[in-house]
Amino acid sequence: MKAPLYVALLHHPAYDRTGRVVTTSITNMDVHDIARTARTFGVRRFYVVHPVPALRALAERIVDHWRSGYGSRYNPSRAEAIALAEVEPDLDHAVAAAERDSGRLPHLIGTSARARPGALQFRELRARLAQSEDPYMLLLGTGFGLTEETFEQCEALLEPITGVDHYNHLPVRAAAAIMLDRLLGTNKEG
Repeated sequence: MKAPLYVALLHHPAYDRTGRVVTTSITNMDVHDIARTARTFGVRRFYVVHPVPALRALAERIVDHWRSGYGSRYNPSRAEAIALAEVEPDLDHAVAAAERDSGRLPHLIGTSARARPGALQFRELRARLAQSEDPYMLLLGTGFGLTEETFEQCEALLEPITGVDHYNHLPVRAAAAIMLDRLLGTNKEG
C-alpha cells in the first residue's frame, strides 16, 4: 500500500432501526478493537467521531487508559495500537486532522451493509490504494449505518460484505476487520 489510509468511526449522523437520524453511543470494544485491527493492517490513523462532549470524554478516557494509564503497562501491544486513535467532534474535524497529517485532503469512501448502485468492489479500492499516494478515509457507520447526508460527501462507496443469506448485520468492529483484511491484507487478491 502506498496511499495512507485513515478510518473514521462515525456516531453521528447515524440511522436507527426506524430510519430516524440519531447519535449512537461510544462502545469501548469498538474503540480498542478497531484500533487493534487498524494497527495490524497499517492504517495511518483511526478517528472516533462523536458530537457529544461527555461521550468524547469517555472515548478519551478509554484511549488514555490504554495509551498512558494502567492499560499501557498491563498490555503494551494494545498501547501501540491505541496510539492510532484520535477523538474528533465531527467528520469535518477528522478530515482536517487527516489533511494535516498527510498534507492532502483524503478521498472519502463510504461503507454500508446494503448494496448501493455504483459501489466500488474491494479489489478496485485495493488497486487504488496500491497505485496512489493520495490519502483515503474509510467511513464506518454505527447504529443502522451512515446517512444519505454522509454518503453525499463521499467520493465513492464500497461494496457491502455479504454472508451466506439475507442476514447482514455485522458488528462494526467485525466489518472493519474484514474490510481492512480485504483492502490491505497480504494474502488476499481483493
